[in-house]
Amino acid sequence: MQVNNIWIFAIGFLAQIFFSARILYQWFVSEKAGKVLSPPAFWILSVLGAYILFIYGVLRDDFSIILGQFISYYIYLWNLKMQGQWKKIGDVFKVLLILTPIAAVGLMLRDLSGFIETFFNNKDVPLWLLIFGSAGQTIFSLRFIYQFLFSVKHHESTLPIGFWIISLLGSSIIVSYAIFRQDPVLLLGQLFGFIAYIRNIMIALKTVLARNNRAL
Repeated sequence: MQVNNIWIFAIGFLAQIFFSARILYQWFVSEKAGKVLSPPAFWILSVLGAYILFIYGVLRDDFSIILGQFISYYIYLWNLKMQGQWKKIGDVFKVLLILTPIAAVGLMLRDLSGFIETFFNNKDVPLWLLIFGSAGQTIFSLRFIYQFLFSVKHHESTLPIGFWIISLLGSSIIVSYAIFRQDPVLLLGQLFGFIAYIRNIMIALKTVLARNNRAL
């Protein structure tokens, strides 16, 4: 493995550390409370992980990774606002958090023909594999769109059972993509989340059953 690739993978693994930490912490506090929680730390770690993984996607010339992060990034920020954490961030950092991903995408799209050549005609990523990976990232990111709509409806930042079901589906596709792509960052990151997704579904179902029993 070339030195440059080692550094690129190191950046990717750092992002996955943040993502793994958010799932581990959320799982821990949910087990302790006996119900699925949406702690502020989950969203803070999500922002940090997404920011770094976006950089990793650019360095890997991987459009599917960039797409997946861009869709969910601003939902992370919205959840921080809903939980009262956004107002604790300095104005300068707020501007950086909001504008940096947009600026990065703008720089990439400045040379549109070069962008298409790099991301869609990448000899290391066939078009069919790019579409497959992008589909997985899109489904995986839809969980946060679902979470956003659900939270807006209920006027609170929450992680409903549908979020975890969509997570399992999208994660399964991304794992397959990572195997084809021989990408250890995506593979290890997704495999770690599988257990937490399943466990959160179990906790959510247990909460629903307990609520129904009390209603009877």
